[in-house]
Amino acid sequence: MFKSNKAAKVDPNTTDTLIGEGSVFEGKIKSAAGVRVEGQIIGDIECEGDVTIGEKGVVQSNIIARNVIIAGTVNGNIQARSKLSITAKGKLFGNMSAASISIEEGSIFEGTSRMAGGSGAPVQDEASKKEAAAGLELKAETPSTPPASKGQNTQKEEVTFKSW
Repeated sequence: MFKSNKAAKVDPNTTDTLIGEGSVFEGKIKSAAGVRVEGQIIGDIECEGDVTIGEKGVVQSNIIARNVIIAGTVNGNIQARSKLSITAKGKLFGNMSAASISIEEGSIFEGTSRMAGGSGAPVQDEASKKEAAAGLELKAETPSTPPASKGQNTQKEEVTFKSW
């Protein structure tokens, strides 16, 4: 007669939320499955599955999802645990972090990218990046081992990495 109180497990490979064309949604969306946007969203999206922004979709939000496909316009940062794809008509104005990326010719991407290796590390803001770069430069300027005396056959290799 009545269903049990156990919550049904949602498959992240399915799309259970659709913001249709002509619809405007303001607020935060959290979903255990996929989300497709054909309308407009103002607010963050956090999704266990995939987020797809259709050609007419306009999103002003930060997105955290497994995979993100952009065919419309996104203003905000994206954190994809797996893959970020920007189609030929897609536009991303913000920073992104993903394990792999695909950016088609004709698309627009204005921001910084970071290959996260699937760890899902958050996208850093510009101030954090500058601090990290300054720290690396200070480490590179510290004195190394004293020069070898004449007659010693030593081989030294110095490698300096700079960020951004």
